[in-house]
Amino acid sequence: MSYALTYEVPIGPEIYAKIKRGLGAEPPPGLIVHIAHRTDQGLRYLDVWTSKEAYQEFVETRLHPVVDGVLTEALGFRPPEPPYTLLEVVDVWMGETPS
Repeated sequence: MSYALTYEVPIGPEIYAKIKRGLGAEPPPGLIVHIAHRTDQGLRYLDVWTSKEAYQEFVETRLHPVVDGVLTEALGFRPPEPPYTLLEVVDVWMGETPS
């Protein structure tokens, strides 16, 4: 069963780009889609994963080490984990990936 969530972070595209570079080009196992878009407060993410376990593995082994370094450098501290909202996935329909 798919695992989907959305959450907001108070960062801009520049910090997001540093985090993305730190993660590397290889998509994590289990990721179906990740969308980041602007909000008035920063960015909102929408993620769909093959499972909760795949998401948690990515967060613990890849994401947190990169985010901790980038945010500590940019902000001088590591902010608390943002709250997230679980989504009940009905369908995921993806077209071509933009180049």
